[in-house]
Amino acid sequence: MQFPTELTQRACKAREAPQELRLICIYFDMKYFFQDDDNSLLLNDNILGASLVNHSVSSLRQGINISFWHNESLERYDLTCVFWKEGAGKASWGAWSTAGCETILISSYQVLCHCDHLTYFAVLMKLSSTEISMELLAPLTYISIVGCSLSTVASLLTILLHFYSRRILGCFPRTFNLGIIEHSRLVAEGPPIPHSRKKNNSTTYIHLNLHVSVILLNITFLLSPSLTFQPVACVAMAALLHYSLLSCLTWMAIEGFNLYLLLVRVYNIYIQRYILKLCAFGWGFPGFVVLLLLLWKSSAYGRYEIQIKTSQENDANSQNTSICWIKSMEIQWVFVMGYAGVTSLFNLVILIWAVKMLHGLHCREKKWESRICRDITTVLGLSVLLGVTWSLPFFSFSDFLLPQLFLSTIFNSLYGFFLFLWFCAQKRHSDLEAETSSSLQMIRTGLQSNHSPLRSPQPSSLTCSASPVPPYGTSHQEGGVEEDMAHPET
Repeated sequence: MQFPTELTQRACKAREAPQELRLICIYFDMKYFFQDDDNSLLLNDNILGASLVNHSVSSLRQGINISFWHNESLERYDLTCVFWKEGAGKASWGAWSTAGCETILISSYQVLCHCDHLTYFAVLMKLSSTEISMELLAPLTYISIVGCSLSTVASLLTILLHFYSRRILGCFPRTFNLGIIEHSRLVAEGPPIPHSRKKNNSTTYIHLNLHVSVILLNITFLLSPSLTFQPVACVAMAALLHYSLLSCLTWMAIEGFNLYLLLVRVYNIYIQRYILKLCAFGWGFPGFVVLLLLLWKSSAYGRYEIQIKTSQENDANSQNTSICWIKSMEIQWVFVMGYAGVTSLFNLVILIWAVKMLHGLHCREKKWESRICRDITTVLGLSVLLGVTWSLPFFSFSDFLLPQLFLSTIFNSLYGFFLFLWFCAQKRHSDLEAETSSSLQMIRTGLQSNHSPLRSPQPSSLTCSASPVPPYGTSHQEGGVEEDMAHPET
């Protein structure tokens, strides 16, 4: 607290000026004696009082400066300097008032109150417009628990189905084949060659890693609220939750990058150990970011309180909910919102590129009516695969806050389940394509045997190699076309 010289000059000019001026300063670290009717939230529950004995001080021209400090960022709060006004409360002996006080935000960790009188001062804290009401907390929590649990089960089921198909068939099934990729390759270059199976396997490995990251994110999110009262475990869980989120976003970006290679640069691309490099980036880069934050500022992780407002003004039993998460708002803006923004923007560009290519193919074929349903399914599937719904939190403002909260909670908690539905839809389409291709191949083989009995039949689309492709196999091999053309059956 800084007092101006005007404070003592007034007292000395009085007619009965005492020989000694006594200034009393009082500090409270609890608000028990200053409970107002609204049960207001105070900064650190700190209350500073000052009075000049036997003198009433008010309407100062220079004013008194009171600095309040906080060890966490205050950016998500609306801060207001207030003083205790006796007799202003209805149910209590006073109320907080802003008359004669000015609020100056020095930084995210300091508030300066400039007041023109002496009394008890404090900083009133109110959440910004993004606060969550108690009425919304229950349904949002229920949707999150059910959605994350269902997504975890769906992602596990998808992984098991992939490996079951590999064990039975000797290779991964032709699932997740993007219709636009197969169709564009068929139009541009004719029937698919056997070498394209390597691209499908690499794409499948990317999908599996995405499912693993979704499972890790859902599990850490569900366990996070249960460790809030264990400091060391909460810091570890918050860092793990941050790592899981960054890994999930990174694998979404890898999905977009792989789609770019499949759409634009189909052949003549040699990437040695393609999957191994993607795994190193998808799992290693988020770990590097989290480890760097732990070494630089370990206090950034820990118990994060979510302020809850109630519809009743005089509700003194309201309490906040908390999870193990990032406490620093600066780190959240850079390494959560910024990271998600770059990923969403990149995948959105890839999605627009894919839709544009699909439109161009149909303009050349002039068959809009026969493929409109399949194209809508393809675009929706690509939107889910690239995580377009994860950009919804960027619209959490004004009138969009309430619908954004529910839409974001529903779509993002059910992200793994939507991937499972996309897997089922593509597997069904792939099985129908395989049956049709097998039937046409049998007819073609019969016709060829009538004209050229010495020519061996072409392998069908259901044929799988006896030796599985290693996980670090290349996704796009240069010279693969020449190898296939050299084969007698090609």
